[in-house]
Amino acid sequence: MECWVTDYQGKKWDLPPRTAWRFTYTAGSPCDSFQVECLWGEEREDGLADLVYFGASEKGERVFTGLVDECECTWDENGSRLTISGRGMAARLLDNEAKGADYQVATLADLLRDHVTPYGITAVGGEDLPHVAGFSVETGSSEWTVVENFVRYYGGREPRFDRQGRLILTGWQSGVQKKLGSDCPVTSAVLRDKRYGVLSQVLVRNPNDQGEQTVSNTEFRNRGGMRRQVLTMPRKSGYEAMRYRADYQLQRSAEEQRRLILRSPRAFLAFPGDVVELELVRPGLNGRWRVWESTCGSDEKGTYTELELSPVD
Repeated sequence: MECWVTDYQGKKWDLPPRTAWRFTYTAGSPCDSFQVECLWGEEREDGLADLVYFGASEKGERVFTGLVDECECTWDENGSRLTISGRGMAARLLDNEAKGADYQVATLADLLRDHVTPYGITAVGGEDLPHVAGFSVETGSSEWTVVENFVRYYGGREPRFDRQGRLILTGWQSGVQKKLGSDCPVTSAVLRDKRYGVLSQVLVRNPNDQGEQTVSNTEFRNRGGMRRQVLTMPRKSGYEAMRYRADYQLQRSAEEQRRLILRSPRAFLAFPGDVVELELVRPGLNGRWRVWESTCGSDEKGTYTELELSPVD
């Protein structure tokens, strides 16, 4: 695997051999993250504070693009090492607050011009996103929240960043279908069922006209679940946005109800959005699962991938 960093002047440095590394890929928020530890000399410490970007590729394929948050040099009996950690490009939108604004009619072009492009981010897709009448940006919201509100609550899809650092506005339609069977070693599996955190009902309110939308998880309510969440939408939110917000909150909480965590001694086994069909020795784990989080790394115990999965309905 090749890893490199780039400073604010555009100068690229190839990192020396790694002693350990970890990449965590998520379905949007919180954003992706990385940590790389490598052998280090004593000639470049003055330039570490100028590092801005990090990149990594495996066999010619980009596997991470992100921002450097922290550099740490260590000297001890084991020699000198450099540890670099940071987050994916979504951090650019998470770290910056948006200016409050009211759009008479907001379009994708408005969204990109005011909340995405100024941060050096390239967007892919989204041409079919609707024009939104009365779209409001609350003062103090992060730029990521603005993008999420527009794309998720009005377009009905999840915005995310890919491994090239691009903002993807096409949802998960391109998720890769993978099959993991007896030929794929699994060193551990944890199947978790929980009730805490699962919503039975979501009540969404509009602060302007006090309109309300209520959506229920009937199956969970029939099984004795009782946990309601009340949400207040941004001003001037339409009916569809309110309805989608409620549906989305219920769906995500239901996905947390059953999670399967698999660990395999192979790197880059799958990524968020991929649909994995399991054919393992233990029948209870078989079936179709969607990847919500993937952590790939290498340490003193070897290379690994840890997948967090939820059932595909």
